[in-house]
Amino acid sequence: MKLTSKPIQKIPLLILTGFLGSGKTTLLNNILTQAPRSAVIINEFGTTPIDPQVLREHKVLISTLSGGCLCCQVKGALMPVLKNLRMTWENAAVKPFDRIVIETSGIANPEPVLDTVLKQSWLSARYSLQGIVATISALTGSDTLTRFADAQAQIAWADCIAITHTDLADPNRIQQLETRLAELSPAAKQVHVINGAIDLEILLNFSTHFRHLPINKKTDVIDHGFISLSVQFNHPIAWNRLEVVLLNLMDHYGENLLRIKGIIFDPEFDRPLLVQGSNGRLYPPIHMPARESDDLISRLVFIIASDADSLKEEVLSQLNP
Repeated sequence: MKLTSKPIQKIPLLILTGFLGSGKTTLLNNILTQAPRSAVIINEFGTTPIDPQVLREHKVLISTLSGGCLCCQVKGALMPVLKNLRMTWENAAVKPFDRIVIETSGIANPEPVLDTVLKQSWLSARYSLQGIVATISALTGSDTLTRFADAQAQIAWADCIAITHTDLADPNRIQQLETRLAELSPAAKQVHVINGAIDLEILLNFSTHFRHLPINKKTDVIDHGFISLSVQFNHPIAWNRLEVVLLNLMDHYGENLLRIKGIIFDPEFDRPLLVQGSNGRLYPPIHMPARESDDLISRLVFIIASDADSLKEEVLSQLNP
């Protein structure tokens, strides 16, 4: 009698990519609302992780890879994390999650992530790639694609392109962006997403296609040309004071100040505030749910495409007591 091995049950894997400020985390929030039985791997370019705090309302398993991009500095850390998550899943009497979502950093090229997931035999036997969703802002997407090759790569590898901020952009600008996106990724489905709100089935309803991965890979660490700076305060920070400082920084550094993100504790509120800014726009702060584990330390992360030696000193000098 011939014995047949039991087929290995594969865990679906979704990769979420998109340039800085394009709405990845907002979309991820919506995905987790609709698919709460998910595990999340978050990759942040800076050394101070903010996104896990943004997702605090979701009771999901979150793994964080910070201090570099999955396409270069922390690429080697992805496989161990996926192995550990798989072992956790296999050893649990009740499976703790049904899928894994990988959120790459805003400047990461998703190609090396695919290389890890699809070409590592142990992983490919246990994970099934659902696809790649790339976010891009209708407000700044055309300029971003012109300036940054990493943004072009994110779109080129996408199965679905989520165009965000369409409620704020001019229709002609949206149409021009859609034409450019079709040139970069003609097989990808394009969908409009406002404030991260979209039906999950629509988002994932794309046809799979063959992926041609290069055989010879460069092993050198990639220099994206970006700088990440983290600033923290042990004392409360008033939003009305911080807002003035951040707006002045945006005026000073212009288009080179690509991203501002942070969690602050304003003495006027009993909950932390999520602070976000990108591409010359500073958004109204969002109240986050309070937690007993909150340490009341305000943290800000800046990502800049230029020399910014004085930025941290400017922020500290203007906001310290």
